[in-house]
Amino acid sequence: MKLVTLIATTALTASAVFAEEDRSDWPTSFTVGTASQGGTYFAYGSGWANLVAEELGLTGGGEVTGGPMQNMALVHTGDAQFGMTTMGPAAESIAGTNPIAPGLEMTKACAMFPMYQTPFSVTALTSSGITSIDSIPDGARIGFGPAGSTSDTYFPRMMDELGVNYERRNGGWADLGGQLQDGLLDVIAFAAGVPVPAVSQLEVQTEVNIIEFTEEEQAKLMAAFPVSGFDIGAGVYTTLEKDARSVSMWNFAIANCDLPASFVKAAVDVVMSDNERMVNIHRAARSSTPDNWTKNAGVLPWHPGAAEWFTENAGAEIPADQIYGN
Repeated sequence: MKLVTLIATTALTASAVFAEEDRSDWPTSFTVGTASQGGTYFAYGSGWANLVAEELGLTGGGEVTGGPMQNMALVHTGDAQFGMTTMGPAAESIAGTNPIAPGLEMTKACAMFPMYQTPFSVTALTSSGITSIDSIPDGARIGFGPAGSTSDTYFPRMMDELGVNYERRNGGWADLGGQLQDGLLDVIAFAAGVPVPAVSQLEVQTEVNIIEFTEEEQAKLMAAFPVSGFDIGAGVYTTLEKDARSVSMWNFAIANCDLPASFVKAAVDVVMSDNERMVNIHRAARSSTPDNWTKNAGVLPWHPGAAEWFTENAGAEIPADQIYGN
């Protein structure tokens, strides 16, 4: 694994709200498990890691990982203090069906704060002639992202549900984008916050089709998977002239459940108290607002420090049995 060099180390800008906090049990450094370079998790996660590090006067940064499934494992074991996951992989990990460690119930990864919805979107080169799901040719080479990622976990099942016959390929988003451009892939099936950096880069270099689901396809996926309806806005990509119908899954930041409550509360305060700063990191953060605490919906246990922050600042009414340690 590679520790991103975007690291903040100043103690001079520590958040005034928590300046007097007893930090005797706080870690002096932390990492945030993200995903591969070229994806939204990497940009978003590295950004909030640096923001928290700067505001709290700690050393911290984002770590390149395999994505939500691996992040659940890293945070559960404490190898990463923080991470990012989606509700589907979170539920599977807690149930002990995470493919990284089958049978291990990852119950020490706690909810920290809501991030954004992950749309499932399909991209192909315009030159391929692929304009819809049913026009994907038999045996198409489809890149599903890093092995074990949300995309790799759910998108192949979705393609199966929609009757697509394909060859499965894995890799980081930036690498898959290059393979698509070079003709080594026919389609990339993204599950990532929009705009996906790799798609934005492709738009600059070539012509692409962002393929939406039909109403029937969307309904079929919503019935079969833990996803909801979502529209990729026309303004997200220059390629889109109108909103593109999709489905999505919510993402949450997670913290190791044994981290000090005051530390996690302070980190949540940095991220949740100023949405404009988060949106400047990545536009997907427009959904990173306190009112979306409800999107956890009992999947992850809440970290006590995070639960305290949302109770005090967002009017959250989190049942005691959904808070770790109770």
